[in-house]
Amino acid sequence: MTDHMPDDLSAAGRDLRAYTDELRPKHPVVRNTKGEWVLLRHADVLAAALDHERFSSHVSRYLQVPNGLDGEEHTRYRKVIEKYLTREALEPFIPVFKRVASQLMAELPKGKVLDAVSDIGAVFAVRAQCAWLGWPDELEPQLLAWMQENHAATRSGDNAQMADVAEQFDEIIRSIIRPRRSVGNKAPDDLTTKLCRETVNGQPLTEAELVSILRNWTGGDLGSIALCVGVLIAHIAQHPELAVKMRAASNNEVEAAINEILRLDNPFVSNRRVTTCPLHIGGRDIPSGAKVKLNWTSANRDETVFDNTRFDPQGNAAANLLYGAGKHACPGRLLATWELRIALQTMLTSLQTIELAADQPLEREVAPVGGYHRVPVVLR
Repeated sequence: MTDHMPDDLSAAGRDLRAYTDELRPKHPVVRNTKGEWVLLRHADVLAAALDHERFSSHVSRYLQVPNGLDGEEHTRYRKVIEKYLTREALEPFIPVFKRVASQLMAELPKGKVLDAVSDIGAVFAVRAQCAWLGWPDELEPQLLAWMQENHAATRSGDNAQMADVAEQFDEIIRSIIRPRRSVGNKAPDDLTTKLCRETVNGQPLTEAELVSILRNWTGGDLGSIALCVGVLIAHIAQHPELAVKMRAASNNEVEAAINEILRLDNPFVSNRRVTTCPLHIGGRDIPSGAKVKLNWTSANRDETVFDNTRFDPQGNAAANLLYGAGKHACPGRLLATWELRIALQTMLTSLQTIELAADQPLEREVAPVGGYHRVPVVLR
């Protein structure tokens, strides 16, 4: 590796965690084959996330509410969304998530090899999200199939394939919101119906805005939760002493441990920005209008901030960028945290052991996805 980084790097086919670990010590900012500038160090990623003027979130040609909006427009839409994600709004769903997790644990075969990502994480994610949103149970097979197709499309990097899969998901959402909007007060009293009745600046949310919000809540979260469950189970299986501690730990202690495991191996790799003016960051001059990636996975493993040989949930909490930073930080942090904690606690209390399959290796994901592609485990 030279000190002068060529601006044509490709992460295709690589484990992004390992690759960014290799790059980061010498090259805090790199440019990939798509012409995107990738920020790898904690300080630069945090600085860009907090600088809403020079790093715009309006990066996609598709409507993205609210994460693709800037300024007051972002604030208005975020205000609508955040009230569904407060502690008070989510607390009634705790028993619902516990029931979903317990039912799944009871259904899963014991003593046989399962994939923690697709057999456990994906199924839990779909059931928990559908219960939260008020979506029918009958959608589960369709959503699980879509997750597999979306995963394959993302790994392929084929823009046409990804656009086709995205449109499939949008059509699922339309099939749910159109009946609710057409029957008025006769619609089911659930979160999706309540969202359909929201207004911004006195105007009802358009179908496109509703689709964008629900796509963000589900399309992205389903895959992220599934991958996070895979990372958590892989870590617990490799550190059985931690499983013992977590069985006796408080909810806050379990959540802190989950955040630390996911800091070390964050499946949600990056967010995009576009520069609004020329700027200097990480020793590089970046022009106006440049596409920039904030690589959270890399930032959370920055050796100048964290000692990655030490598992330290409390010590590393303040610097952990698992859910982003600034006004664009993930609004669903509490929802994801509670879902993951409940899933993990239910597993630990329902099972005596969670073991990695002896004859099948762990399979890492490759760019642009993080975490594991497959985590073969045996539940006992």
